[in-house]
Amino acid sequence: MTQEVRVRYAPSPTGQLHIGGARTALFNYLFARHYDGKFIVRIEDTDTARNIESGELSQLENLTWLGIHHDESIDIGGEYGPYRQMERLDLYKKYADEMLENGHAYKCFCTPEELEAKRDAQKEAGIAAPMYDGTCRHLTAEQVAENEEAGKSYNIRMRVPADVTYTIDDLVRGEVTFESKDIGDWVMVKTNGIPTYNFAVVVDDHLMKISHVFRGEEHLTNTPKQLMVFDVFGWDHPRFGHMTLIVNEERKKLSKRDESIIQFITQYKDLGYLPEAMFNFFALLGWSPVGEEEIFSHDELVKQFDESRLSKSPSMFDTDKLTWMNNQYIKKLSLEEVIELTLPHLQAAGLVSENMSTEEQAWVHDLIALYQGQLSFGAEIVELSAQFFHDTLEYDETASEILAGEQVPEVMTSLKKQLEELESFDAPSIKAAIKAVQKETGHKGKNLFMPVRVVATGETSGPELPDAIALIGKEKIIQRVGKFAK
Repeated sequence: MTQEVRVRYAPSPTGQLHIGGARTALFNYLFARHYDGKFIVRIEDTDTARNIESGELSQLENLTWLGIHHDESIDIGGEYGPYRQMERLDLYKKYADEMLENGHAYKCFCTPEELEAKRDAQKEAGIAAPMYDGTCRHLTAEQVAENEEAGKSYNIRMRVPADVTYTIDDLVRGEVTFESKDIGDWVMVKTNGIPTYNFAVVVDDHLMKISHVFRGEEHLTNTPKQLMVFDVFGWDHPRFGHMTLIVNEERKKLSKRDESIIQFITQYKDLGYLPEAMFNFFALLGWSPVGEEEIFSHDELVKQFDESRLSKSPSMFDTDKLTWMNNQYIKKLSLEEVIELTLPHLQAAGLVSENMSTEEQAWVHDLIALYQGQLSFGAEIVELSAQFFHDTLEYDETASEILAGEQVPEVMTSLKKQLEELESFDAPSIKAAIKAVQKETGHKGKNLFMPVRVVATGETSGPELPDAIALIGKEKIIQRVGKFAK
């Protein structure tokens, strides 16, 4: 690519980093890195009423946690700053004034009440998409001056050209066209002097030399308004790529109110998901690599990223796939890393102390090691290991059916005897004891191992049984087994 690649992720600091925003940022980042370009984070903070104090920090910290590192932004600067829109108001005013002077924009003195009445009238007339009727479009210079002298507030509207067709070669959708007749004269600058999104974003993208813009398909309808501004100044516009929606497992558009899916990156971080797994998962959420492989490193994704393979169909957020993928990454961690990931969750749940003895630490580390292969995320250790911290167990319907087997009393009687006679209560000795039960009772396979697992742990599946029994401890296991013996 001959043109320098400069892309941007431009969040509003109105909330935490959302999974939709994270995916947008990631695709821009992968594109930039693939072509040795620059990835910019620009803060679009003009919606001052909705901005929250932690909004900027959440965006930057969580992007960095995911492994999406920016080259220019509010924290590290750059030659195209400032990187907050509210610090660029003079720039927007300059270009708005220029548009007023050359007649491409005009001052609109209609009050909010008048505008609402116009919209209502159009709806009553059966107009599905009401638009501004141009009341102030033809005001004379004298009329404008009179309104200003009377102290009337005004916004600045784009004078939408008549009968113009706008066309883009979308990086995802191919050729897309828009007709100017479908767009009313839209507000560029509000009465408080703050620019609207569609005006400010054009000024910023031009001055920051943005070459490509990957964004969600909900922005597609904004594109013609932005093209109008680019055309007014004779500026080249970036190449646009409008990514498809993220949908839930019912194939419905993902909403921030959808409680079936965890929505914010900080929640995944707090649950003990790994950033490398999240990076990998988001990369496949609307983009497909060549081949069947699904596990990729950061550098592999950068190398393979090809914008032509962005999906044209909605992308389903498959939670099961995410947990599977995170499990694949956890399996590759060292035990020390798994302990670091999971121990805080056991402590937060009050199951282990922060001031453990050496013996207690060794026991907890062995417990965590037991579940490394099963863990889907760090916090899951609390649920998986519950049987190790409770004196009594609760059995679900499946477990109860197993315990109702006619061989269970015989098996438990033999097992109790074998365990009581053990001098060393470790996994190899326990394995030998279970084998002795098989020899003594003649029961084997599921008829032997399933009742032993359920009685010992309350679960029908789990880690290696002898290892689990060793960690539960001799006294507690004998007590549990004894309840089902003859």
